[in-house]
Amino acid sequence: MSLINKINELKKEKNAIILTHCYQNVEIDEVSDFVGDSLYLSKMAATTSADIILFAGVYFMAQSAKLLSPNKKVLLPEISSGCMMADMINVENLKSFKAKYPNIPVVCYINSTAEVKALCDVCCTSSNAVEVVKKLNVPKVLFVPDNYLGKFVQEQLPNIEIITFNGFCPIHQRIRVEEIDNARKNYPNALILTHPECNQEVAKRSDFIGSTKEIMEYVVKSDKKQFVIATEKGVVDRLNRDSKKFNWGKEFVLINENIICPDMKKNTLEGIYNTLLNETSEIKIELDTAKKAVRCIDKMFEITK
Repeated sequence: MSLINKINELKKEKNAIILTHCYQNVEIDEVSDFVGDSLYLSKMAATTSADIILFAGVYFMAQSAKLLSPNKKVLLPEISSGCMMADMINVENLKSFKAKYPNIPVVCYINSTAEVKALCDVCCTSSNAVEVVKKLNVPKVLFVPDNYLGKFVQEQLPNIEIITFNGFCPIHQRIRVEEIDNARKNYPNALILTHPECNQEVAKRSDFIGSTKEIMEYVVKSDKKQFVIATEKGVVDRLNRDSKKFNWGKEFVLINENIICPDMKKNTLEGIYNTLLNETSEIKIELDTAKKAVRCIDKMFEITK
């Protein structure tokens, strides 16, 4: 029996589901119940009757699934799969940041730990960050941890002062202006799509700026046939696969072959099988922290209905 078949049999036996982020190795989709961005996956998990959620992603994502499904067992195949951006902020330096700018609401990107979310007022995603900040209806906000997403929001909402924490995604920061300029020359008929975690000069030179989900939806709707994608390689792998599978006749080019998140790529089919078989690497969150972090996420749902 193939490893894929073994995993699928084990899922049935244990009443488990597998959630897979679209930065994962593409072969993991073969055993996945849902594939998408981190918040979508956690929301889907909460709607199922599964007893076990295995999250093929990184630590903060598995935490989010646990926060929204507290009575389910949540497993992360590779417990060391962190997020370099999320790890740039912790409870201590968040408290210092808040103390420097007292009495200003704090918006935290979903790419943060439960412990950080517990000290913030409202969560956001790259898809809804502008909406969340706008609907707070305040003159100033603190934005953590992504400096670049915060600056992207600032450009959309010039009447609100956004004070950003100096965090960033090292993978997206590898993308350089000269690579965008070279892509214009090498692919003159292509549209260039970037993630808002990229720096502002890169983003300004693109045709579309959007979250992983928004990029993937944009290219499906577009009548263009060629796209240069400035985000993690897993997105391009899935788009090229789907273009062949569904006969889109579209080509997707990764802006730089080094735009690969090493933590995302730690998850493997073998690791998924062993984790599900032995029910190891369970995610647990201290109860008081979980209650506060859930409030932060629920506030986002409340104001983005």
